[in-house]
Amino acid sequence: MVQQGAHGYWVIISSFIVAYVLAVLPMPLWLLWARPEWVALVLIYWTIALPHRVGILTALVLGIMLDALEGAVLGQNAFALVVVTLLSLTLYQRLRVFSVLQQAGTVFVLIGINQLVCQWVQNLEGVGSPTMLFLLPAVSSALLWPVVLRTLRRLRRHYMVN
Repeated sequence: MVQQGAHGYWVIISSFIVAYVLAVLPMPLWLLWARPEWVALVLIYWTIALPHRVGILTALVLGIMLDALEGAVLGQNAFALVVVTLLSLTLYQRLRVFSVLQQAGTVFVLIGINQLVCQWVQNLEGVGSPTMLFLLPAVSSALLWPVVLRTLRRLRRHYMVN
């Protein structure tokens, strides 16, 4: 049993590292506004799949690391990811039985809330977006949800992460 837990944490941590790399991967200027929220997507998946392993503390640590990586105000992404994780933990039993389309709709709302919290903090700083373009990552993340879901589910089952 101990080896399974070690493998499990290795898979979870590796998936977050890949999400961080994708979060800072250079993109064309015209596509920057629609960059999916990779860390939030992976966090939502692991929160739904393994709520006893991935929770509020994980979201807080991931958010602070994302703030440092992106150069954002310390706590901006941490606060947003904690809110998203709280909502995911509240809804995880329902989300598990939803169809992929319903899950994508829920992910759209969760990432939208993430973006609204980040936009709120940026408006307090005076650097927020004057348009609604800040919600584009919610659309791209919802469109990518089926791919993220299937990929991480296969990894979880292959490595028997419980």
